[in-house]
Amino acid sequence: MEYLSGVVERITYENRENGFSVIKIKSKGFVDLITVVGSLAGVNVGSVIRLKGEWKMDSKFGKQFSAQDYRETIPATAAGIEKYLGSGLVKGIGPVYAKRIVQHFKEDTLRVLEEQADYLVKVEGIGQKRVDLIKKAWQEQKEIKNVMLFLQSNGVSTAYAVKIYKTYGNESIEIVKANPYRLADDIWGVGFKTADKIAQQMGFDKNSFERCRSGIVYVLNELSNDGHCFATREQLLQETEKMLELEKPLIETTLEKVIEEKTVILDEGDAIFLPPFFYSELGTAKRIKDILSTESVYHAVDVDGIIESIQKEHKISYDDVQKDAIKTATTSKFMVLTGGPGTGKTTTTLAIIKVFQLMGARVLLAAPTGRAAKRMSETT
Repeated sequence: MEYLSGVVERITYENRENGFSVIKIKSKGFVDLITVVGSLAGVNVGSVIRLKGEWKMDSKFGKQFSAQDYRETIPATAAGIEKYLGSGLVKGIGPVYAKRIVQHFKEDTLRVLEEQADYLVKVEGIGQKRVDLIKKAWQEQKEIKNVMLFLQSNGVSTAYAVKIYKTYGNESIEIVKANPYRLADDIWGVGFKTADKIAQQMGFDKNSFERCRSGIVYVLNELSNDGHCFATREQLLQETEKMLELEKPLIETTLEKVIEEKTVILDEGDAIFLPPFFYSELGTAKRIKDILSTESVYHAVDVDGIIESIQKEHKISYDDVQKDAIKTATTSKFMVLTGGPGTGKTTTTLAIIKVFQLMGARVLLAAPTGRAAKRMSETT
């Protein structure tokens, strides 16, 4: 990583949703303005910033500095303050009023805004109504800066800091201080590990209920990524103990509270679900039950004859297991066809489709990935 310091001269582009910005800065040792890209929410024209990142060559826009993080300081010179205030940072102060205010208070302008804003009525053209507007806008900007500074000082990247502020607003500091693990629940892209890192940097208790609760949810999510809809109690306890490095009795106590508050669901027996998976399984079971309870509207066909015909046409040979699968599919309301790679699922599906078509059914095929869909369309 490299460091670059300079004064913000222009904001070329700003996405207020995610904080991504393109700015131009003037830096000592460089003749031309430097293009900086990255999550730079809160940066204003006239600000003095110190950036951390790396140089990159964009095929369209040329050399740029890609910022990973930044720190901003308030300008100290009268010219810098005028540019800073005239950028539209503070509602009620445009370029004209910025010039008048700085001409009146000079380098003391920002202190006056902070401590004695009512003195602004001494400036030509500024009445009490505008002073009140400026005071409110200045306070809002101050709160945003405080939130960003707090989050960044606790290891939160600028990009995540923007998301956090967008979600919690001026309550960001209080919420994160009270329970940094809420970030894993509320902020898209912030997982348990990131929240845990932030919490540890803040000195949050490793044995806290909040950490253990968030860790339990994280373990269930990780298991779901491996295809598991639930975990047994013992499996969940072991995985959480290993990941959080906590005593098992503490995890057991936390798990009971988490079940009680419905953060996770204990099904009959020993299965523990995250709510979305639990209700998805219930919905799936209900749908299957509905399918099984309906009457068939298709006439019977000679399945054995169709199988023989397909074998001759495609020069393939079905084994007894595949033939049973084809017959089961055409005589049952619901069937799951499973098997590893190369076991004949696709060729079996081909026969099932053919049988249903001859029965007068309209066949719809679906696949979870583009590759699987392409393979299915090529072979059926």
